[in-house]
Amino acid sequence: MADPADSESIVYQLKLAAAYQAAGDLQEAIAVLEQALADSERALDEEPLATWGVRNNLGAAYREAGEAWRAVPLLERALADCERTLGDEHPATLIARNSLASAYQTAGDTRRAMQLFEQALSGQERVLGTDDPRTLGTRANVAQACAAAGEVQRAIALCEQILADSERVLGADHPDTLIARNNLAGLLQKIGDTRRAVPLHEQALADSERLLGGAHPTTLSFRNNLAGAYEDAGDLQRAIPLFEQVLADRQRVLGPDHPGTLASRHNLAGAYEEAGDLAQAIPLYEEVLAAQERVLGENHPDTLASQNNLAADLRRLGDVQAALELDQDTLARRRRILGADHPRTLASAKNVAADLERLGDHDAAARLRAASAALTRPAPPIEI
Repeated sequence: MADPADSESIVYQLKLAAAYQAAGDLQEAIAVLEQALADSERALDEEPLATWGVRNNLGAAYREAGEAWRAVPLLERALADCERTLGDEHPATLIARNSLASAYQTAGDTRRAMQLFEQALSGQERVLGTDDPRTLGTRANVAQACAAAGEVQRAIALCEQILADSERVLGADHPDTLIARNNLAGLLQKIGDTRRAVPLHEQALADSERLLGGAHPTTLSFRNNLAGAYEDAGDLQRAIPLFEQVLADRQRVLGPDHPGTLASRHNLAGAYEEAGDLAQAIPLYEEVLAAQERVLGENHPDTLASQNNLAADLRRLGDVQAALELDQDTLARRRRILGADHPRTLASAKNVAADLERLGDHDAAARLRAASAALTRPAPPIEI
């Protein structure tokens, strides 16, 4: 029998970690959750639900921090424990299956992610019903996994159904309905259908401003997404001022070091780059890269994305040697974190080969391209 004081201490740790995560301080959240897991394994080992919850939260924090290699084994154990002690269709087991699927997707293993998301969805439909908000959320995860696997038309059809179901079950003004509309807009944007995507983004933003307020984090995310849709539509005159507004708002509401603020700084740099304004893009990429290394860590996907984009701009300016050094570092980190055959790792290898080619080292470039070709995963069919 667990000591109630131990249980209360662990609950406090979970609340503290959640507060750190909400503030964007993932490293502090992870440190608290690691201690909570050690305490729960010591004090609550006979209470699988309590220990599973801590393990699941820590795995999710690892995934959010871009450390899928740490998240996957932890969440695999959490799922195995739930299946063994609680059964295949216990609500905790369904959540654990969903969490592990998300970690697989972050790690680039779309096949296993799809399988688990669909298993979780099937179980939730049986146990919770097709209209339960948690079921709708898992259906949205299936849609995103479909998109990652190249099944874009299936993903769009799922998102259209989720939006219709959300409007029917939750109402047009429910926050989950707004998110469903935003997700559909994002998928349409992904296939280049900005004609349909932009009005959906505009509606999601207008509804969020009306219901949640202009400074709500969801509203800021929707504003950022609309700016991205404008950029993809080639309307930089509307995209750049909106990105600048989102950055200013996030700095004021979330703080300068919040991951959302850093993402906005990255997005604004990308818009400047798209406009050909490298004089503004490069210093902004350098600024956000330094902040991401400090706040998120050198191996976080957002940090590596900024480093990759900075290298691309340096290459455009003709500083190929500096670009090569950044690209080689990005490649080494992605190989270690994601694996040699992950699509982002292969993209980094392609960048390094291009740098070597420009610097005249044709043999090294050819060797790297040959090694990458041997590792390339079969591309899923893209349905457009």
